[in-house]
Amino acid sequence: MEKKVLAAGITKPEVHWGGSTAEERKTVKTTNAHWTETLSKNVHIGLPNPISGPLKCSLIKGECLYYHYGCDGQDDRGWGCGYRTIQTMASWLCHNWSPPVGQCRTPPSLPEMQQALVSMGDKPGSFLTSREWIGTFEASLVLDYFYDVPCKVVHVRGGGAELEQVAVEELHWHFEEQGSPVMMGGDRDNSSKGILGVCTGGQGSYLLVVDPHYYGCPQEKVELQRQGWVAWKRVSSLDQSSFYNLCMPQSVKC
Repeated sequence: MEKKVLAAGITKPEVHWGGSTAEERKTVKTTNAHWTETLSKNVHIGLPNPISGPLKCSLIKGECLYYHYGCDGQDDRGWGCGYRTIQTMASWLCHNWSPPVGQCRTPPSLPEMQQALVSMGDKPGSFLTSREWIGTFEASLVLDYFYDVPCKVVHVRGGGAELEQVAVEELHWHFEEQGSPVMMGGDRDNSSKGILGVCTGGQGSYLLVVDPHYYGCPQEKVELQRQGWVAWKRVSSLDQSSFYNLCMPQSVKC
């Protein structure tokens, strides 16, 4: 859990977004060329700080899209959260990063990421079309493969002190110096999380989490925030017995 293939546009089949009746389902026909237009952008904007008078708050700089289960028509519930977080990170690179002219590309699809990991020798051929999870290490490989952007992977041992000190300090530094979204994953807590910010006050710190596990029709950011898919989570609420890894894209050369 927790290492250059370009595909032409592929027409997606009809997709049924949940529900058991025609009224509850929304059928969407999409293509790689335009389905990203339905994704929500900057879903964290408007979310109030988790505490009044914080000592320090650090957020991403620039824009990114919210990728989640099924957003492109592929039902990846139960296994695709890591891939979706990578796509959110890649969307930030597409919107804000300045690569050589003509070299930036849209976020890779799930099959493209699987093919890339096989092509570079990290995964066996059986990985293609599988439902195997990927984590922060694979995220670093994928972003380097498609965008030539290296990533810093930070290992944080379990326990409140390590999370409050090592993870929070690393995240503050990253958002201030790099400004890009971060992927977070662990062992006991193996659900991938996108981290868009960190806020520290006298009583502890909070992480701004964008959760890729939402499945359904595109939602406005206000509704995503109301339902908790984008929210501030107290660091102390994380699994204290789990280790965590942080994948931090290094698009800015210091």
